[in-house]
Amino acid sequence: MKAAVITGHGGLEVVQVVDNLPVPEPGAGEVRIAMKAAALNRLDLWVRLGWPGLKLAMPHITCADGSGVVDAVGAGVKAFAPGDRVCIDPTIVDPDSPALLTGLENQSRIHLLGESVPGVAAQYVVLPSRNLMKIPDGFGFNEAAAAGLVYVTAWHSLMTRGGLRAGETVLIVGAGGGVNSASIQIAKLAGATVYVVGSNAEKCEKARELGADVTINREETSQWSKTVYQMTNKQGVDIVIDNVGTSTFTDSIRSTRIGGRILVVGNTSGPFVELDLRQIFARQVSIIGSTMGPHQDFIKVMNLVFAGKLNPVVGAVLPMHEAAKAQETLANFDVFGKVVLAIE
Repeated sequence: MKAAVITGHGGLEVVQVVDNLPVPEPGAGEVRIAMKAAALNRLDLWVRLGWPGLKLAMPHITCADGSGVVDAVGAGVKAFAPGDRVCIDPTIVDPDSPALLTGLENQSRIHLLGESVPGVAAQYVVLPSRNLMKIPDGFGFNEAAAAGLVYVTAWHSLMTRGGLRAGETVLIVGAGGGVNSASIQIAKLAGATVYVVGSNAEKCEKARELGADVTINREETSQWSKTVYQMTNKQGVDIVIDNVGTSTFTDSIRSTRIGGRILVVGNTSGPFVELDLRQIFARQVSIIGSTMGPHQDFIKVMNLVFAGKLNPVVGAVLPMHEAAKAQETLANFDVFGKVVLAIE
């Protein structure tokens, strides 16, 4: 079986495509999928580089997101049959986890495909049936793969954790990433006014195409928090989505109204920030962390995707044998939206 893997931690040279892996067999409650598409996330770059405590069996299959066709089912599986077109919830939960009873299983010890367990960039993948959802006829495999992780992450952060309400104002710091492009659409669907800070004119234009009401080009306006402050009648916005981290967080705090909230699901520029605590308590700002989302949120947001109310942005599609180039494309911020591997 062919798969896109890392053979160790390091540079792009550790990203390879191998053809000698065994085809996995589904056990009880499991489904085997013949994969059609796998989508990258920045998670794939971090896993490739590695971090203290991350111990993986090599070679390690990459990618958390994917879609394909059911190839075989294990004992007891009744919801799926060979031939079904499916997409994948990338959060793996231990079958005996008490969190499965709460509906908030992402707030327990979880595993992400492609991170602590093998991913889906392979010709065949076996997964628990609870991680699958049927794709409607006519909906593209690439778009279904591109939606999974970023849309459930954005939905859970904005709607479940952030409590976004119609009529509120939302500032999204960064335009091109998968979570941010999903957040633009979700915020507009919820009835918010959406401000976006983009790194260049092209990305600002694409953000407007997705529904952003106001865009601020960072190449022209480096002090964008002051611009947001002026645009909002010196009030600030209700919600700031900052997944950039080190280089932007101070400006994000300055952009938030009194009593507003900042949502954090990532840190592409680095994890460490220096805070003026007076800006937090005096202005009553809430900083809300969020990661992934429970399966019920995955179902909600994917149904909106399949209904055409949310539209996954696919920035590039490469064949699986160009897995290293795909990671390079993502690392260099060369595309707006998701990078997808087509599984040969």
